[in-house]
Amino acid sequence: MVRLGLVVAQYNASVTEPMAESARTAAEAADAEIGAELSVPGAYDAPLAADRLARRDDVDAVAVLGAIVTGDTDHDQVIGDATAQALTRVSLDRDTPVTFGVSGPGMSGAEARERVEKGAEAVNAAVEMVHTLP
Repeated sequence: MVRLGLVVAQYNASVTEPMAESARTAAEAADAEIGAELSVPGAYDAPLAADRLARRDDVDAVAVLGAIVTGDTDHDQVIGDATAQALTRVSLDRDTPVTFGVSGPGMSGAEARERVEKGAEAVNAAVEMVHTLP
């Protein structure tokens, strides 16, 4: 059985809470166990939490969920880029799959709510990576 860590951003909870439910359902369907779940303030905060989970012996992969919506500035682009780069670094440094179930940037809240399946996609990718890597 694949053992997963799940990191869920609280910011934009109207999106991330359904994403987390989607992730839990996908894990159950894939016969995977979410053994550790951390809630963080926002997507930008996820890499540290993902790193902590990726260090654990009882976690085979980490799925990260968040929603970055556009505002009046390019702040969403900065957050999205920094988060993606940091999560990639965690995955490579820890030799543990860390999947990116983060909607955005560049979308409205309504568009992000239409993409709650990203939670399931992140879990499915994590499970697939565990099975793919020797």
